[in-house]
Amino acid sequence: MLKIQFLGTGTSQGIPVIASKHPVNFSKDPKDKRLRSSVLLSKNGKNLNIDCGPDFRYQMLRANVQTLEGIIFTHEHNDHVIGLDETRPYIHFSQKPLDLFGNENTIREIKNRFAYAFGENKYPGSPTFDVHTIDKTAFEFAGFKIQPIDVMHGNLGIYGYLIDDKFAYITDASYLPEETLEKIMNVDVLVLNTLRKSPKHHSHFTLQEAIEIVHRVKPQKAYFTHISVELGFHEEVQSELPENIFLAYDGLEIEI
Repeated sequence: MLKIQFLGTGTSQGIPVIASKHPVNFSKDPKDKRLRSSVLLSKNGKNLNIDCGPDFRYQMLRANVQTLEGIIFTHEHNDHVIGLDETRPYIHFSQKPLDLFGNENTIREIKNRFAYAFGENKYPGSPTFDVHTIDKTAFEFAGFKIQPIDVMHGNLGIYGYLIDDKFAYITDASYLPEETLEKIMNVDVLVLNTLRKSPKHHSHFTLQEAIEIVHRVKPQKAYFTHISVELGFHEEVQSELPENIFLAYDGLEIEI
């Protein structure tokens, strides 16, 4: 059985947003409080993260994650990679490097931003990683079958992931190639980014665009993530969605 926990479901700024007067920031509903987007995959006692943003430390403490086998990255933007230094306790207690997976751009940027972890003369106590540059070839790690899938984030090519042929995770998308749509057709669970209702955004799906993708792919269930304050209040938006589409929220757990 594959267990998925949504560690964060917000955009790069999270919710509430610093200095913003938007009413969603002041909601009393805990489902309207969103850390930066990430999910934890668990199976047979093994844990694998998709992305590692600036809220990583708090997310892992909140979810009580005691061990971590690796991290697979969708892309190199800060809200998806900048928490990497916070993995040091996992590396310390396991006494082995942490496995990282990403495309060529992502791995290059990680090495640039965390140069102290990859240099020849490493500072004592700095994290150690086993880095894997991946392409669209499916691979297995820690008991998970992982199929990278092409996603366009504006003009940037990034990855989504199909896990165990039944869970598709796509965030920061503005366009999905036909090849990607075919790979995720009729998947058990589809997770898709949904920034706001309008106006159209250059690098993220709007609510209507995401709904159209769901109707095309026909998953058993779909969950929307990477949500901004502009989408609206969780309860109100959820009441407007088709019966098999849900707004994800921080802490939500599902099993497939």
